Amino acid sequence: MSQAYNFSAGPAMLPREVLETMQSELLDYGKAKASVMEISHRGADFMELAQKSEQDLRDLMGIPNNYKVLFLQGGASAQFSMVPINLLRGKNIASYAHTGHWSKKAIAEAKRYCDVNVVTDSSENKYTDIDDFSNWNIDANSAYLHYTPNETIAGLEFDYSPEVDMPLVADMSSTILSRPIDVSKYGVIYAGAQKNIGPAGLTIVIVREDLIGNVVENQPILFNYETQSTNDSMYNTPSTFAWYAAGRVFEWLKEKGGVEGMAKINQTKAQKLYSVIDESDFYSNPVAVKYRSWMNVPFILADDSLDKLFLEKAYESNLLALKGHRSVGGMRASIYNAMPESGIDALIDFMKAFEKEHA
Repeated sequence: MSQAYNFSAGPAMLPREVLETMQSELLDYGKAKASVMEISHRGADFMELAQKSEQDLRDLMGIPNNYKVLFLQGGASAQFSMVPINLLRGKNIASYAHTGHWSKKAIAEAKRYCDVNVVTDSSENKYTDIDDFSNWNIDANSAYLHYTPNETIAGLEFDYSPEVDMPLVADMSSTILSRPIDVSKYGVIYAGAQKNIGPAGLTIVIVREDLIGNVVENQPILFNYETQSTNDSMYNTPSTFAWYAAGRVFEWLKEKGGVEGMAKINQTKAQKLYSVIDESDFYSNPVAVKYRSWMNVPFILADDSLDKLFLEKAYESNLLALKGHRSVGGMRASIYNAMPESGIDALIDFMKAFEKEHA
């Protein structure tokens, strides 16, 4: 059987090399004489693993010393609550950019804690474009500005980081580790693991130290960044297997040249796929070229009656999970770090053959 390529938006494809390493270690991790899923999170073996994985992440992203790195649970969705709980710090307003499905959810949750100032709203163009930053309506009294650098459903991605005089918060679930970023520009970065980091069950939070310790009263203790930081993300039992898997992915990324190396690969992959779409009258992408995502590439067939057949034939060709989100329709190829360039080539070959037969 030829290799299958998984284009799922998340949980997403993991590097084959990492899966093989985890397979070889599954029954007996290191010197533990037991599976990594069975050992205590407070034992020496896991503590060593946890410390190394954090250091590797710090190395990969260039995380400054005045930032804490937390390995939490609850997905990015829990951070929709934890961000206002921890960052309002006595204020009653926060600014949010509304550019897609996930930022819309973050806004809805933030409204439970404060007044939300929506600085820009891409729903008016069906999440295909982002208004110029100079037109954003940012309230200077806001506790912070929240945005989602990449919206996985519509495939809409920022090509810059907003510059503001307040803490900048980013949901980087689908872009973290895909390219270099300047962490010092941010107050909080958070990311669900199941796209570029590892299996579902883990959430990475990178938070500047001065933003820790002043929370909205009467909230769950686990939603306090100070609780998590003081206890090294182990106030309760963490997602040990997901944490271990993330560590193996960090090692793999270092071997691949870090985020600088991944950026070159990811840009090449995206450009290849968009070129095929743009050169075709059979396929199209609705997103403004400037804001096209490197990570999630939606495309629409000229005749949507062929969608079902396209997906069936793709699956037979070992091209998996290409169905677009129901709110957008068509197809979506999620091409995170673990997707090799050979997967893009296989998809392109299939798309060209399908077009030739059915156009």
